[in-house]
Amino acid sequence: MNKTSIVEPVMKKALMLCILTTLVLKLSSPTHAKLTGQARIDSLKNVLNTAKDDTNKVNTILKICASYMHSNPDSCLGWAKKMLALSEKTGFKRGMAHAYWYFGKVSSDRGNMGEAMKCDSMCLKLYEECGDKAGMAKGYISISNLFQRQGNFPEALKNIFISLKILQKTGNKKDISACLSNIGKIYYSQGNYPEALKYYSEGLKMAEEIQYKPGMLSSYINIGANYINQKNYPEAMKFFLSAKQYAEEAGNKRSLALIINNIGNIHYHQKNYPEALKNYFTALKFAETVNDKNNASIIYMNIGDTYTKLKKFTDAAQHLDKALSLAKSSENIESTRDIFLTMSQLDSAEGKPRQALEHYKMYISLRDSLVNNENTRKLTQQQMQYDFDKKEESAKAEQDKKDLVQRNVRYSMMGGLAGLVIFLLVVFRQRNKISKEKKRSDELLVKSDNLLLNILPSEVAEEIKKEGHSKARTFSMVTVMFTDFKGFSAVSEKVSAELLVAEIDHCFSAFDNIIHKHRVEKIKTVGDAYICVGGMPALTLTHATDVLSAAIEIRDFMLERKKQQDAVGGISFELRLGIHTGPVVAGIVGVKKYAYDIWGDTVNIAARMEQNSEAGRINISGNTYELVKTKYNCLHRGKIEAKNKGMIDMYFVEEKNSEIAK
Repeated sequence: MNKTSIVEPVMKKALMLCILTTLVLKLSSPTHAKLTGQARIDSLKNVLNTAKDDTNKVNTILKICASYMHSNPDSCLGWAKKMLALSEKTGFKRGMAHAYWYFGKVSSDRGNMGEAMKCDSMCLKLYEECGDKAGMAKGYISISNLFQRQGNFPEALKNIFISLKILQKTGNKKDISACLSNIGKIYYSQGNYPEALKYYSEGLKMAEEIQYKPGMLSSYINIGANYINQKNYPEAMKFFLSAKQYAEEAGNKRSLALIINNIGNIHYHQKNYPEALKNYFTALKFAETVNDKNNASIIYMNIGDTYTKLKKFTDAAQHLDKALSLAKSSENIESTRDIFLTMSQLDSAEGKPRQALEHYKMYISLRDSLVNNENTRKLTQQQMQYDFDKKEESAKAEQDKKDLVQRNVRYSMMGGLAGLVIFLLVVFRQRNKISKEKKRSDELLVKSDNLLLNILPSEVAEEIKKEGHSKARTFSMVTVMFTDFKGFSAVSEKVSAELLVAEIDHCFSAFDNIIHKHRVEKIKTVGDAYICVGGMPALTLTHATDVLSAAIEIRDFMLERKKQQDAVGGISFELRLGIHTGPVVAGIVGVKKYAYDIWGDTVNIAARMEQNSEAGRINISGNTYELVKTKYNCLHRGKIEAKNKGMIDMYFVEEKNSEIAK
């Protein structure tokens, strides 16, 4: 055999090995993974062309939704709507639940917290009805995430631990791993980093055991963030780079936004501001690509903070304004709180002490609100424990009493049957008397509690029951609504007092039900005026839209009521409504007859809004308009003279913005 015959086969083998290596590298590249993902989606769509309208078709659509979730939320939402329609047609409750879960997920990412909670609650209800344990656990996790973003950590933990309990029974390690990471996140948000790291590590260990990459990705991100707070930047960077690799392989843009933002945070803490900005802007592109308002608001805040450090104050202000707008629209109280603090720091750096103080007050207000909510819940838990202990003591005392009776019975038996009969009659009558008195006492307590709750907000009623009094509080941002019947005096002169009171009672009772549904607090009625407020005593960032939603429903109720009454010749009223947003002071007046009331210029301006309204119209101030303009179409009336308040921008609310509603 000559040299040529030996060399040629070797060269051929080498060439084939090179080609195969190149092919393997191409197949494992992120670009190819993305193409493979799209090819898979196309393949699933082809299956749908010949599929029957049954549960198998629903499950195929479910796979398409999952494929689009992290890369194209609009497509995910579109396919989820198709999944719901087909599931309703076939009566497939599990498919309906899946669809609502995706609706909730997309709504949450886009900052529509109210819609997200509605969808997640429906999703959980449907999973419960069809006995899907894994689905129920997923629903509880989604609801927990919403409570966490609102700063309601006790409710978040309550829901996530229900989820964990369900998952531990199913033994699904993937879902248990994700659940453990979510528990860690809640403790992280509370600043309890050791407890957070404990759950993160448990979640990572379980994910690594089964090589569950999404779980490993989530754990790497969470542990990295924990190390940043411990100022262990090299260890944090190690975890984020591992997470980045997994996210790139999966094409998960939402996670990439989170990871790269945190890498920017590491550079920021190391005072490498140019590198921090570079990472922040890259992260922002990913967040905006998937319309993730929650993360985008945080990234804008970080950019504004970094520009402040670089003394580029104009750029800082622009990015912080954008951050605040997004945080408010996504109803993220924690982010809003932190943005106000960052704005205060910018004002101080610019030499604007007055503005710095105002922004710092807003920060303190939100911070204290979160703390107060937490303390209120802790007090409630303590009260529940106290009540339980009291019941235990009462039960023990009752048992001791029974033991005493039994001993006495034994002694009496020794004294003869006659003595026993007399003794039993006495005991029976005494026990009946005690029982009746206890029942009467309990009924009086229940009536007392119910009466207090009818007069006062629940938080204030609880404070009075515990402390014996209630402190006045300042609320930096609430929305006040006044309503008033047009021509009430003229109508009241023509009808009997009984008919007049009955009609007002009917209308105000309807108003009570409507505002309760929209989380709005009734303050009082004064004659034919009805006054209520959103955003207190429990803080919400949706107070303006809550009040406006209630106002529209009240207006529509009154228009329909007028038609009904006119048709039968009854009493009918036309209603004016006025709304304004601003700070108020709230507290209890009186010592014999409690009355919860609000004071301040905001209340007076809200009254002027109503006085300058028209029958069947809702008149809002410029302050309120700024908070609802993206969700409602409003007609600018210009600046109008308000008695003792000067010229004020006023708007008539037309209807809900149909484009946003979609």
